Amino acid sequence: MYIPKHFKLDDEEMIYDFIEKYSFATLFSQHNGEPYATHLPLTLNKDEYALYGHFARANEQWKDVEGQQVLAVFQGPHCYISPSWYETMKAVPTWNYVSIHIYGKMEIVEDPKVIFDSLNDLVKKYESTDSPYNLSNVDSSYIEGMSKGIVAFRIKISKIEAKAKLSQNHPVDRQELIIKQLEHTSQQDNIQVASLMKNNLQK
Repeated sequence: MYIPKHFKLDDEEMIYDFIEKYSFATLFSQHNGEPYATHLPLTLNKDEYALYGHFARANEQWKDVEGQQVLAVFQGPHCYISPSWYETMKAVPTWNYVSIHIYGKMEIVEDPKVIFDSLNDLVKKYESTDSPYNLSNVDSSYIEGMSKGIVAFRIKISKIEAKAKLSQNHPVDRQELIIKQLEHTSQQDNIQVASLMKNNLQK
């Protein structure tokens, strides 16, 4: 990923937080000699320095992905930045965003316990705290049958690239003008980018 020095994000905890918060990723590999992508949730295991997930078995990306160096892209909040918000018209439009790229070797997982634990981690992550649903309470034969329709995997992380393009290359006064404009909208991405820009200025 192209990352100018102004935009390089190297705060490890912030990177992990983004992966946790924006965990619906795009997973790229080579399939049948061409680039191929699947959109899916991934969970981060910090202790193993690995990502876990699963394909639908009907998705043939899994058939030639084992051992490949793959790329998982996590896209955070993003928004358009208008030059009309600046103190000068000698400017052009741009886009602010946060993006995390994770590279690693793909391993197909066949151990039933590891597969169940991976699925359970997903359920616990996304179910609300007051939800009555618990994968452990579902009939084991039903889970076993459904598991035949997926292919679980682990990505051993080899490299992380992180970019937070938040107008850091502009003067502070201009960044504050951008924040003010973004905060006056109802779009959640705009508000989240404004919050990130504020936090960045306070460092």
